[in-house]
Amino acid sequence: MEVRSSLFSLSLVLLFFFVLATSADVHENFVQCLTSHSQNATSISQLIYTPNNSSYTSVLDFSIRNLRFLTPETPKPVVIITPTHESHIQVAIICARNHGLQIRIRSGGHDFEGLSYVSHVPFFILDLINLRSVSVDVESSTAWVQAGATIGELYYSIAEKSKTLAFPAGICPTVGVGGHISGGGYGMILRKFGLAADNVIDARIIDVNGGILDRESMGEDLFWAIRGGAGGSFGVVIAWKIKLVPVPSIVTVFNVSRTLEQNATMLLHRWQYIADKIDNDLVIITNITRVNSSEEGNKTIQVSFISLFLGRVDELFPLMQKNFPELGLVKDDCREMSWIESTLYIAGFSSGTSLDALLDRTPGPRISIKAKLDYVKEPISEIGLEGLWKRLNEEEGAAAEILTIPYGGKMSEIPESETPFPHRAGNIYHIAYFVILEEGVEFSNRYVDWTRRLYSYMAPYVSKSPREAYANYRDLDLGQNNDKGNTSYAQASIWGVKYFKNNFKRLVHVKTMVDPSNFFRHEQSIPAVSPRGKKRGN
Repeated sequence: MEVRSSLFSLSLVLLFFFVLATSADVHENFVQCLTSHSQNATSISQLIYTPNNSSYTSVLDFSIRNLRFLTPETPKPVVIITPTHESHIQVAIICARNHGLQIRIRSGGHDFEGLSYVSHVPFFILDLINLRSVSVDVESSTAWVQAGATIGELYYSIAEKSKTLAFPAGICPTVGVGGHISGGGYGMILRKFGLAADNVIDARIIDVNGGILDRESMGEDLFWAIRGGAGGSFGVVIAWKIKLVPVPSIVTVFNVSRTLEQNATMLLHRWQYIADKIDNDLVIITNITRVNSSEEGNKTIQVSFISLFLGRVDELFPLMQKNFPELGLVKDDCREMSWIESTLYIAGFSSGTSLDALLDRTPGPRISIKAKLDYVKEPISEIGLEGLWKRLNEEEGAAAEILTIPYGGKMSEIPESETPFPHRAGNIYHIAYFVILEEGVEFSNRYVDWTRRLYSYMAPYVSKSPREAYANYRDLDLGQNNDKGNTSYAQASIWGVKYFKNNFKRLVHVKTMVDPSNFFRHEQSIPAVSPRGKKRGN
C-alpha cells in the first residue's frame, strides 16, 4: 500500500515537472519565433514580457479591473506582448498558431469574467495598451480610434476638436474601446443615436492569417459580425472608424435620489411607463442600492434617477412636468454644462474635476465584481419590486448595485438583424445586477450564489424564450465552450442565442468562413462549425 502511494506521489511530481518543462519550452519557442520573424528583433523584444521579466507582474496587473481574477491561483500567461505596430500583432498570431498558444486580447481589461486576460490552457496576452491613438476629423464628423484607447481618451480627443460633437459610447472612462464597440456599447445618448457599434463606418482587423483588412477587403459579412458579435472570435480589431454625432453646446444633467420612505417603489414603477417613450433627447437611468435609513440603525432602499438631456434646463423642465411630475424635480436639481463635462458628471466625478481625468487609465479603488443582466419588456409590478427589495435586504445585498438603462427611441428603430446586437424594439430597459466588493474584502462564493438567487427571482419579470443577455456583460453561468475548442453549435447556442438571438446562426456562419480552425476562441467565443454541423477546432 505504501509502495503504491509512493509511486503515485512520484508520478505526480514527475508530471508536474514535465508540465513545467513543456510550458517553458512553449514559451521559449514562442518568444524565439517572435524575435526571428520580426523586422526589428530589438524593437519587439522590448515589448515582450515573460514571468522572468521584472515588469511582468506590473504589466499583467495594470489592466486587471476585477480582483476575482487577480489571485495566486488565477492562471497566468506565458508571455505578454504590448505591440506598438500592426506588424507585431501579425507576427504574434502566426507564432501562436505555430506553437499552439491561445490568444487573449486585452483592450481595457473590463471583461466581467476576465476572458481578456485569463485562460485555463497555455496562452499569451496581446495587450493593446500602446495602440490608442485617436484622430478626429471635424469636417467629416468622423474619427479613427485605435482599439487600445479608452472611452475617456476618445471623449477627450473629440472635445479637443469640437464642443458640439460627441460619440454614443459608455459611461465608465477606463473601458477599452476595442471590446466596448465589439459587443455593442451602450451609453447615455443611446436613445438618440443608438449604440457605439451602430455608429461604426469602417474598421481595421488582423485575421487568422495575419492579413490586415478594412471594410472593403473584409467584406460586409465580417464587418457586420465585428460590430456587436463581441471580441475575441474573428480576429484582432486594431482600429475603428466612427461617425461622430451632433450635440448642443449646453446639456442638462440631474441626479435625484429617493428612498422607500420617499415613495421610491412608486416612482420606479411609474418610471417604467415613460422611460422608453419620452423625448429621445432625454435619458433617465436609475441606480438602486441599499443605504442607511434616516432612522438610526435601520436600512432602506435608495433609487437614484440620473439624467442627461441634450438641451437646456428651460427645455427639460416642461418635459419632466409633463411626463414624470411624480419625481418632483425642481430646477435647483439640474445643472447645465457641456457634453464633455457631462461625461465626468455621469461617471461620478466630483464637481470641478479637470477633463484630464478622462485620460487617466489607472484604475480607481480595486474591486471584485460579479454581474448579470436582463431585458425587461413589460413593467414590473410594485409587488415584484418589493420582492427585489427583500433580496437587497439580505446580508449580501449590502454589496449590491442594480442599474437600469432605458431603450426606445433610436434603439427601437434599428432592426434586430442590422448588427449582431439584437435587443431592439420591444425592450423597455435592461436591468443589470452587480455585487461589488472593495479590495481587502474576500469575494466568497456566497456572493456569486446571491446573484444567482436574485437572477432566479427575476425570471418571471424579464424576457423569455430566450432569456436575453448582453455579450459585453459576460456571464459564464449561461454556458461555455469546451477548452479544446471543439464545441458544437447546439452546445454554444445555449448561451449564444441569449446574447444574439437569431443573429447567432449568422455569426457562426461568418466565424466558420474567416476562422475555420477556431484559432480565436475563449469560453464564450463564436464556434466554427462545418456545413454538416460537425465540430471544428483543435
